[in-house]
Amino acid sequence: MSGRYALFGHPVAHSQSPRIQRAFATQTGIDCAYELIDAPPAAFPAALQEFFAHGGRGANITLPHKETACQLADQLSDRARAAGAVNTLRREPDGRLLGDNTDGIGLVRDLTANNNIKLVGARILICGAGGAARGILPVLLAENPAQLVLANRTHARARELARQFTGCTAQEYAALRGQTFDLVLNATSASLRAELPALPAGIVAAGGCTYDLAYRDTPTVFQQWSKANGARLALAGWGMLVEQAAESFWLWHGVRPATHALLEPVSK
Repeated sequence: MSGRYALFGHPVAHSQSPRIQRAFATQTGIDCAYELIDAPPAAFPAALQEFFAHGGRGANITLPHKETACQLADQLSDRARAAGAVNTLRREPDGRLLGDNTDGIGLVRDLTANNNIKLVGARILICGAGGAARGILPVLLAENPAQLVLANRTHARARELARQFTGCTAQEYAALRGQTFDLVLNATSASLRAELPALPAGIVAAGGCTYDLAYRDTPTVFQQWSKANGARLALAGWGMLVEQAAESFWLWHGVRPATHALLEPVSK
């Protein structure tokens, strides 16, 4: 399905999504335009409405709009409903907006298929309790980890999110001291500000890995912290971005592009 597509967020100037979507379009021979639309939270609903009223066929949604997009969608996929957050919208023939969430499947594909990280039986810590965390939580729980813990700067928000999903718990950052995890995921926006979650040292298990859902041309501060704390792999979100973009592309066009040529990460 050709037409107009976009990424909505605030900020979005740093995003590599247009490059990825153009590569998929070239690979599959599909003619479509993809743009970046920076919309502050108060302006997002109107900007989205205008986009779809003027030829928009599909949109990706990033911080800080994923939960708002869930409310604006006319219908939700099962995974978007489970997450309570939307990162992909598709305009249906009758004009309704279908909301989906491809973040979780994109992350799991990158962790398991691209980096051979075992999730079954793993002890997992997610930093953050916003739209990014909501998007990955149901899919990670479906992988049957031994433990999944949520930690967030505002503990009440992590506690509320944990109440909505069977199989995970919420802990304050200070309470993590003395525990170890096989996989630590940074789903906060701290890396966008070159900041770190309030993680105690020593929580990455021997042979454990970390994953920053953000990405940069150089290692994020979370990746730097991870290496200093003994992580075997300190990954950034490039592979997740590529894999979730491929899932969005399939949702829009009915064609699943190959991702291997784009998987060389921005930083390791």
